[in-house]
Amino acid sequence: MDRWIGLLNVSLTGGGGCGGGGPLFRVAASLLLSPSSKTLAVQIPSPPSPPSPPLKTLIKFPNPSPPPPWDQVPSVNAILFNGDRVEGTGDPVIEKLSDPRNVAEILVSKLGGAANAWVVDASTFAGSFAVYKELVPTVNSRGDPRRYRPNGLPASSSIVSILTKCVDQIQSMVSGERIPSPQLQTTSPRTIILGFSKGGVVVNQLLTELAFAASESPRSSNNSASSSTPRETKYHIVPTTKERLLFSIAEFHYVDVGLNCAGAYLTDRAVIKKIADHLLLRNASIRFGLHGTPRQWCDDYRPWIRKEKDTLKQLLEDEARRCGGKLQVLERVYLSNKPPSLQMHFEIIELMDIS
Repeated sequence: MDRWIGLLNVSLTGGGGCGGGGPLFRVAASLLLSPSSKTLAVQIPSPPSPPSPPLKTLIKFPNPSPPPPWDQVPSVNAILFNGDRVEGTGDPVIEKLSDPRNVAEILVSKLGGAANAWVVDASTFAGSFAVYKELVPTVNSRGDPRRYRPNGLPASSSIVSILTKCVDQIQSMVSGERIPSPQLQTTSPRTIILGFSKGGVVVNQLLTELAFAASESPRSSNNSASSSTPRETKYHIVPTTKERLLFSIAEFHYVDVGLNCAGAYLTDRAVIKKIADHLLLRNASIRFGLHGTPRQWCDDYRPWIRKEKDTLKQLLEDEARRCGGKLQVLERVYLSNKPPSLQMHFEIIELMDIS
């Protein structure tokens, strides 16, 4: 199966490429290509069946010519947000799993060939500390969150901009020119959000924004896929508005998240309740995965990490009982028989079960 695999640098300001002038996000991508055109694979609606002849007629219609072969299309965008930089360890496992291209390929291997995978690094680093200031404006100079607020939906709007600019760059590379989106009414692939280590702050921010968007405009969430006419709707490989992104999210995964302060896991009961209400209203579902190692969950110097994880798990389980099967939560610990280490913190990327 043909794929485009590479690294991109995009800015939220200015044009679609790296010349925008603002801080650059490094993004690794592994995207499905169409075998027939060697461009990015898109979801094309199946061709309509030929009309059936009237019942009482002797007219014989010729057999229709067979439709052209339809390429496999992406069914999901998996977006992982990385944490702090770890360099110069000399450990081959850490070095391998610090390369975002390798992480993107691991995500594809777990989710199947119809997945598009994106691995996003923060645009700014304070030394080795990742600072997601555009996505989580309340972080301090070291990237630690003071609180999570939905005002302006900064994470979802920034992610849409980052992915859209990445798609523009890749389309130019694989075709030699920017490809206009076909004017087709279709649905987007679903979205899976993963936060690794400090990247969990983006998961928390997106949950806060989803709760706000769902409670602020519940009708728009119900009709988000059908609010435009076919003439106005363009196919998109990635969601093209912040609302479409938020309402396309099917799974959230915390992957060995942890901070040197409180805020690694979301513990706001009101946010989780609003998300559960949103699922009941839309007859939708979301799955939460809590993945950890002794490195984070058994750290005696940072006991708040496990306490926050346990609090979030309890909040999710409470709402899961109210929602039936619409909200699912799973908890998995990896390498539990080994002493805490930096290597296991990275090994979880290969070991995590997100099937």
